[in-house]
Amino acid sequence: MSPLKTRNTYPIPILTYHQIAEAPPKGTPHRSLCVSPATFRKQMAFLALMGYQGLSMTALQPYLRGERTGKVVGITLDDGYLNNLVHAAPVLRHYGYSSTCYVVSQFLGKTNVWDQESGIPESALMDVAQLREWVAGGQEVGAHTRHHVHLRQLVANKAREEIALCKKDLENVLGGVVDHFCYPYGEYEAGHAAMVVEAGYLTATTTQRSRCVEADSFTELPRVPVARRTTRFALWLKLATEYEDRRRR
Repeated sequence: MSPLKTRNTYPIPILTYHQIAEAPPKGTPHRSLCVSPATFRKQMAFLALMGYQGLSMTALQPYLRGERTGKVVGITLDDGYLNNLVHAAPVLRHYGYSSTCYVVSQFLGKTNVWDQESGIPESALMDVAQLREWVAGGQEVGAHTRHHVHLRQLVANKAREEIALCKKDLENVLGGVVDHFCYPYGEYEAGHAAMVVEAGYLTATTTQRSRCVEADSFTELPRVPVARRTTRFALWLKLATEYEDRRRR
C-alpha cells in the first residue's frame, strides 16, 4: 500500500532547528546549526508579526491532510538538546506556539556523542525529567532513532530496531504516544520509510529542502532549514516564496 500523501493545496513550511545556543568558536564544524537565543526569539516574533501560527507535527496534521487551512508553519528541533528546553521553550510558550523535538532515546541525559568524530563540541541532551518538562510546557517529542545512526549503513533488522524501539523507549518514559519520526542525517531508503509505517508513526521528516506541497509522502516530508545566519528577510523568502522549493532534489 502506498504511503498516505499530503492534501494541502498551498505550501506549508516545516522549519528545522538544532541547538538554540551561542555558536562555538570560528572554525568549529557545523557551527551554523547553533541559532542564538536572541536570534530565535526575534525569528519567533517575526513569525507572529507575519501572522503565522507555529505548530508541532501533530497540530500540523489537519493542515497537511487538507482538512483545515490557515497561515501555519511547522517547528521542529532535532536531537533533543537541553538548550531547546532552556532557550526555545519559554519563547514558544510566549507566542502560544507548539513544536516537535526529535529525541535520540538511548542518549537521554547524555551528550551528542555521535558528533565526536566530526569535531562538533559536546552539548547536553535532555534527561527524562527535562523531557517531561518539555511536554508539560506544551511541546511535543518525536523519535530520532535510539542511537542517532546512519540507517543506510545498517542491516534491515538493526534499522528496524532503531526506528521501532525508539518509539517504545520514548513512550515508556513519557507515558504517551510518540507519532512522529525524523531520519538522522536525512539518510533513508524506501525500505526505511516502510519501517516507519510498520512501527506506527504517522509522519517522518527529512532534510530534503522544500515546503510541503500537495502529494508529498507523509513518511518523506521535506523541511526548511534555519541556520545561525538566517536573517529575517531570508526567513521570509523561505516561508513565503519558492526559494526553498527550488532546492528540492
